[in-house]
Amino acid sequence: MTILVTGGAGFIGSNFVLDWLAENNEAVINVDKLTYAGNLQNLEGVMASNRHVFARVDIGDGAAIADLLTTHRPRAILNFAAESHVDRSIHGPAAFIETNVVGTFRLLEAARKYWSELEETERQQFRFLHVSTDEVYGSLSATDEPFRETNRYEPNSPYSASKASSDHLVRAYHHTYGLPVLTTNCSNNYGPYHFPEKLIPLCIHNALAGKPLPIYGDGQQIRDWLYVKDHCSAIRRVLEQGRLGETYNVGGWNEKANLDVVKTLCAILDELSPRKDGASYSSQITFVKDRPGHDRRYAIDARKIEQELGWKPAETFESGIRKTVEWYLSHQEWVSNVTSGAYQSWVGQQYGA
Repeated sequence: MTILVTGGAGFIGSNFVLDWLAENNEAVINVDKLTYAGNLQNLEGVMASNRHVFARVDIGDGAAIADLLTTHRPRAILNFAAESHVDRSIHGPAAFIETNVVGTFRLLEAARKYWSELEETERQQFRFLHVSTDEVYGSLSATDEPFRETNRYEPNSPYSASKASSDHLVRAYHHTYGLPVLTTNCSNNYGPYHFPEKLIPLCIHNALAGKPLPIYGDGQQIRDWLYVKDHCSAIRRVLEQGRLGETYNVGGWNEKANLDVVKTLCAILDELSPRKDGASYSSQITFVKDRPGHDRRYAIDARKIEQELGWKPAETFESGIRKTVEWYLSHQEWVSNVTSGAYQSWVGQQYGA
């Protein structure tokens, strides 16, 4: 038996592939375009495995995807492939439409054709699992109830709008064609192999480099934080037991303001890798101009996946953030390799010198 994973060299996708191969005997066909955020170094431990086949393919290349499906005959497709950074979507939305909307459409078309030609038993077993985000639901006030699967979609950025579009396409392919789909909408992930453009890895990297820790606006934007390994376990559970056509919100039950997140990781760095001058890394916190249309609060109600499938996160924020800081401290070569000149130029553009 085989599964096909798209975006499997990115942050969440590579963690999923590594965990899958560590816990299952089933092979993985790993498909990734290898954009700036896709990194084969994430997969060094499995690249030589005969249960891991890597293919550098864009999900928008329907013919190449179709060839992979015909050759390897997977029982499931898990779609992690996406452009995923809100800031980048503000500067250049076209790539988000191309990958998240058009790419998902072409992947669905290839999957539909492949699935329709399977024998009946294989058709019944096949699954298409689409990995999405809580940002499709929009923004919450301080007193609003957390997002449930029944919340109306109200995306506010080019990124979230493109993911909302892909979610609608997945739903439509189930309703119209009967394609056996599952969708997960997750909260903010953090953990190993996270490209240092998002808040937590960016601030860990900048702290150790003696650079400012940029905080948008007043730093009181609230997010629900989910350790990436917990997210991967939730996806495995949904793939195994999720009801066809259903959406499952995956969250960590950890609402934290951005400023509090950064102060927490600074305190851990103060303990594990203190500055030579004895000052706290929190002294590097710098407030910068807020980004356009910045959503104030996201929060996930993850009761459905717990009640129906028995899943809940294993990590608290306190345990997960410590593991994350420890990982970055012990993988400085990985950080050096991904923070290229192009990365430095982008950070300067986004946050200022």
